[in-house]
Amino acid sequence: MRLTTLLLTAAVAAAVVADNPVKEAPRVLKPSEAGVGRLVPDVAFTDTAGKPGKLSDFKAGKLLVVAMTNTSCPVCKQYAPTLARIEKEYSPQGVAFLFVNPTATDKPDASAFAGRYVHDTGHQLAAALGARTTAEVFVLDAARTVVYRGAVDDQFGIGYALDAPRNNYLATALDDALAGRVPVTAATTAPGCELALTVAAPKTPPTYHARVERIVQHNCVECHRSGGVGPFELTTYDHVVAHKGMIRKVVERGTMPPWFAAPGEHSPWANDRSLCDSDKADLLAWLAGDLAKGDPADAPLPRTYPSGWLVGKPDAVFRIPQPIAVKAQGTMPYQHVSVDTDFDDDRWVQALEVRPTARDVVHHVLVFAVPRGSPRLVGELHGFFAAYVPGNSTLVYPEGYAKKLPKGSTLWFQIHYTPNGSATSDRTELGLVFAKAPPRHEVRVVGIANRAFTIPPGADNYKIESRTPVPFDARAVAFLPHAHLRGKAARYDVRFPDGTTKPLLEVPRYDFNWQLVYRPAEPVAVPRGSTITYTAWYDNSDKNPANPDPTKPVKWGRQTDDEMHIGYLEYAVPGPGR
Repeated sequence: MRLTTLLLTAAVAAAVVADNPVKEAPRVLKPSEAGVGRLVPDVAFTDTAGKPGKLSDFKAGKLLVVAMTNTSCPVCKQYAPTLARIEKEYSPQGVAFLFVNPTATDKPDASAFAGRYVHDTGHQLAAALGARTTAEVFVLDAARTVVYRGAVDDQFGIGYALDAPRNNYLATALDDALAGRVPVTAATTAPGCELALTVAAPKTPPTYHARVERIVQHNCVECHRSGGVGPFELTTYDHVVAHKGMIRKVVERGTMPPWFAAPGEHSPWANDRSLCDSDKADLLAWLAGDLAKGDPADAPLPRTYPSGWLVGKPDAVFRIPQPIAVKAQGTMPYQHVSVDTDFDDDRWVQALEVRPTARDVVHHVLVFAVPRGSPRLVGELHGFFAAYVPGNSTLVYPEGYAKKLPKGSTLWFQIHYTPNGSATSDRTELGLVFAKAPPRHEVRVVGIANRAFTIPPGADNYKIESRTPVPFDARAVAFLPHAHLRGKAARYDVRFPDGTTKPLLEVPRYDFNWQLVYRPAEPVAVPRGSTITYTAWYDNSDKNPANPDPTKPVKWGRQTDDEMHIGYLEYAVPGPGR
């Protein structure tokens, strides 16, 4: 349901400050579990100047930053100049600032800030926001929807200070939100002083406008909208009510939003699409209840979607040479199209976007960069360069990270079309945005593959393994398991040089219809001498309704009637700009 771009989040660039549990750098959180996307109640307050107010007083601005601060926490003292500088930079862009001191025994000091300052001794504001620490910031839009919460940056924390931040979380979130984009990193922890709030957060009625509309908007409408790839719209109350039965079915079964990684106590995935427990419970309860609309004044702002490139204006665009005709019915074999590049030198690519012209019939696209003189198969087995599935069309790397496009490379497009009842044509293209300088970290992709297999007829749980040694220190930043119609489950494990093992990703229910990339919120250090194993299971029996022929032995092949065993792994190593 939720169309999430394939982002290598800013967490990739974060370096944990020592290996010390006391000195903890900000950690990326699952946005929905951190309250991102929720309506904040219109809490009343009185500022230190004696002026009463409410959060709705700021609705004329584009965004509101609510910063938890005080005068006794050492982290807040260090962040006061940073917040003042950010306030000065972003206030002219329509961003308002509200500073909240939740420490009753503090002597408030608003001298560093231009915005209103509240001594929140009763914790009404802090509770409404769900604040956990001082030095935590919240970004609200004009409808009081949380679009970011977490750290200002990663420069200061309890017991440590850096010369400069490595990740400017708040500024990046403001830039994204002002540009109409969902922030790359929407939630982190904030390493300030812990709060123990004395009051509970006020309850928001589970109505459509105050709760359900935000859940649907945040998770569904990027696909289920006019021009989207979903089969019907979910942009209005009437749309949601008309499709309530199907929504309830797919949410209860867990098929929507599409996310197949095994659940854990805390999500370790930066791009986790799944509904958090509270969102799922509220949505299902509302669908089974009286379908209350609530107050239209509580509605979220309309979500807008750019008509052009999501990554901004590309520095280079490569299109398949001729449109490909897509028939109205039946199935189509994979289409393979090569496009030559004309670069005389290596290029460092910081953002990539695959853009079909007929999205409603494109199942997925993998683009491989094949170096000059190499066979095409090398690109496929050694790793994808760019990827597209409905809901995922971009790869955007943070500053200092980039992927290499070797000079004279050929771009090989592997396109899978799914006819939908109407004949059409497609001319998929790839847009590239180049890094401004050689990167400190080079992003690479390897395919952990096994081509020497035969899946027997009728086998319903056939296991295939492949592994790769790690000859250098690396950091695993993404996983993309790839199989065809008989794919059933997948798993990545790492064996460290000391003999210990660790699971990296488990997909207990693989779905060919969603070629998902799984990005850990924190990169996984994989030292030299480790071995990564990719295991997948296949169902070639008549119990698999997608199986083309359960009586046929299945070998490696490029078409969907064949099978593949490739576990793509995206990782980072030191780059030339280090």
